[in-house]
Amino acid sequence: MEIIQIVSIGLIAAILSIILKKERPEFSMIISLLAGTIIFLMMISKVQAVLEVFYTLSSRMNIDLLYLTTIFKIIGIAYITEFGAQVCRDAGEGSIATKIEFGGKILIMILSIPILMALLDLIINLIP
Repeated sequence: MEIIQIVSIGLIAAILSIILKKERPEFSMIISLLAGTIIFLMMISKVQAVLEVFYTLSSRMNIDLLYLTTIFKIIGIAYITEFGAQVCRDAGEGSIATKIEFGGKILIMILSIPILMALLDLIINLIP
């Protein structure tokens, strides 16, 4: 099971990080970053499979791919932003983490404009 691999990587990295933190804090940070990156890369293929299912369903239901693609981009930005912010927090850089989160929120707002415009247009057309 892949969850056992993920948890094992996380636990091993956490133990190594704790051991190295006192003597070599820079290696502790590198181990943490490496573990997070490995787990992230392991999950990319799973995310791709989910995306393919949603694209297939949307084509069967005649949903505009622009909206679905935009939603997936927003979700991707949210995950990547969270990952980057957590890495910065682990390194003790809470201020940089906050800036990363701010940038992610702005990008999400920009990407959501077409969906919001379509929703407002739909509401306006429904009101007599």
